[in-house]
Amino acid sequence: MKHSATLAVQLGEASRIVCRVAAGHSLAGELPSVRAGALIDLTHGTLRRYGRLQAIVAALSRRGRPDALVEALLWCSLYALESARHAEHTVVDESVKACGLLERWPAKGYVNALLRAFLRDRPAIEARLEREPEAKHQHPQWWIEILRSAYPAAWEAVLAAGNAHPPMGLRVNCRRVQPEEYQARLAGQGIAARRYGGQAILLENPLPVERLAGFGTGEVSVQDPGAQRAAHCLDLQSGQRVLDACAAPGGKSAHILELADVALTALDIDAARAARITPNLERLGLAATVIVGDASRPEQWWDGRPYDRILADVPCSASGIVRRRPDAKWLRRASDLAAFAARQRALLDALWRLLAPGGKLLYATCSVFPQENDAVLEAFIAGERSARRLALADGAPAQWLPDAAHDGFYYALIAKQA
Repeated sequence: MKHSATLAVQLGEASRIVCRVAAGHSLAGELPSVRAGALIDLTHGTLRRYGRLQAIVAALSRRGRPDALVEALLWCSLYALESARHAEHTVVDESVKACGLLERWPAKGYVNALLRAFLRDRPAIEARLEREPEAKHQHPQWWIEILRSAYPAAWEAVLAAGNAHPPMGLRVNCRRVQPEEYQARLAGQGIAARRYGGQAILLENPLPVERLAGFGTGEVSVQDPGAQRAAHCLDLQSGQRVLDACAAPGGKSAHILELADVALTALDIDAARAARITPNLERLGLAATVIVGDASRPEQWWDGRPYDRILADVPCSASGIVRRRPDAKWLRRASDLAAFAARQRALLDALWRLLAPGGKLLYATCSVFPQENDAVLEAFIAGERSARRLALADGAPAQWLPDAAHDGFYYALIAKQA
């Protein structure tokens, strides 16, 4: 247990952010540019447990639903209690102080009473939550139902992974250092880590990139091992023309260039995100042609020369990386999946025209929903006579479900018959 003199301030700031997310705003857009670890823990931890915390407040509130900001404060305070990072009395006292910082002075007594009621009646509340799927699994009901149908033997593990803290994975730049050498360097710093195939290293505990030896000089990057599958599955050869569609902020582009001497075009529709690609590549001593453009409208940016390899890392629900984007599971709706699938199919159709005969396209999502993955791929191949699905080079299945080592990703490699 530890006491923090700034806990009330952190609870107040986290409550404002969580309140705006609950109203429909993106968490990424609400977090300040300078992100304190405690604030990230409060916001992300609260949103990972959002369904559970909502249910607790609803069960304990005797006067109906409170003011939105007070409700968000209660969610954050309950998460702080459950995380056990502070003494219980400290969380209660600091939450009451936070009411004043939020200019919700009349709510002080209510917040104090509700938090103490939770601590007093916790066993009975826990038993009740076990009977409510959204509270137990901390995901929307429609999300739970899709996963239960798609993965009868694994759906609970997928949901549990979505509520966990994500692992911190590194990708070693083999142009500058070998993975075993870099792992030994980490060990010399007292940083526990293990190899995870290829260029991936998993840290036992996350830490700031400033503490990573060689990060500033391009020896290593932060990238989930699941995301690192993409470059390995593209069957890259030196001299190829490669397109990374939807490339920002450039992690997969960098990995492609680390593995092979190719002429890479990195494309993204978002100018602000695309602006991050070149600096990220320069840190690694790499270069690509960066274009701001819509992958579904190549006539606006394509030079007419076909590509040998295309990475179609398409927009999706982000259901496979929801522990990194905990707001997504509460902002998404079941009806969004049809819109994502339509966009994904449009991107596939457009990018297929840019692929050279004999070339290969890797379709990629960070989703675990079949509606965005196999369903889109199977419909595309059924309607495109020149498309033939290939086995992935690593021999692993197309769908990687999230677990303790990596996030959830889907990959499908398609060859264009000459």
